[in-house]
Amino acid sequence: MAIPDFQSLMLPVLKASANGEVKTTDVIESLGTELGLSDDELSELLPSGKQTTFANRVNWAKSYLGKAGLILLTKRGYFLVSDTGKKVLASPPPKITIKFLEAYPEFLAFRNTGSQKPALIPNGSASLKDLTPDEVIRSAHAELNDALSAEMLAKIVSSPPAFFERLVVQLLVAMNYGGTAIEAAKALGKSGDGGVDGVIHQDALGLDRVYVQAKRYTDVKVQASDIRDFFGSLDRFKASKGLFVTTTGFSAGARETAELLSKRIVLIDGQMLTHLMIRYDIGCRSEETIQIKKLDEEFFE
Repeated sequence: MAIPDFQSLMLPVLKASANGEVKTTDVIESLGTELGLSDDELSELLPSGKQTTFANRVNWAKSYLGKAGLILLTKRGYFLVSDTGKKVLASPPPKITIKFLEAYPEFLAFRNTGSQKPALIPNGSASLKDLTPDEVIRSAHAELNDALSAEMLAKIVSSPPAFFERLVVQLLVAMNYGGTAIEAAKALGKSGDGGVDGVIHQDALGLDRVYVQAKRYTDVKVQASDIRDFFGSLDRFKASKGLFVTTTGFSAGARETAELLSKRIVLIDGQMLTHLMIRYDIGCRSEETIQIKKLDEEFFE
């Protein structure tokens, strides 16, 4: 038989975790046997040569189930069914599809955030079949980055505060702030509440200073009062610019306050943080490079 698409695998993956925590690699192996896939089908590799097609599709099925809250990612490489997932299994549909998952607010929130802008799909287009080939690639690339972004943010929130401090340092250095990682690390200090703050130099002589405050929150948004306190710190640290980073988001009042204050304050929420990490290769790595080539008219002339 042909290797099932990832939507066809979502229900089997969910069922595999019905009795408790399971290891992803064990699920891949057991599902391959259960579905009667041949050795050639199980060993078929992606173009990158780094993962089998079947394992890739099982992992995507697992990822989408997680976005809908039907499974819980417990630790690296392990997952289990959630209470919501148990309700689905109590009266399972013939097949779990993306359309089925859209009934869950968590999945809709995932699909409606991130870099998947409506502009990627031309007006009047009903589906990917109406897109040009390069638009399909860009749309898929955006969806891959959004999935990676959500996964990275979950890792950040569940990591110790010390890890968050190192992350902020590495990102700032990658963005050419703070000189070296050692210099930036010395400039940032622990605040004891899951955040880091300090002043880093934007230039070698320290003529231009940027005050940085980062808060590793899980469910609390940064409020206007936090921005006003931050503004007061800019003068105390003799900094002309401010960078406020959080793993959650900023209230409307916080964003409005940042716009009205006299000093330049840049706000980076969890979504922007992870997209910057992807852009500067922090906490991720390139798996495969696809080149889009076009005809060289000059060669044929």
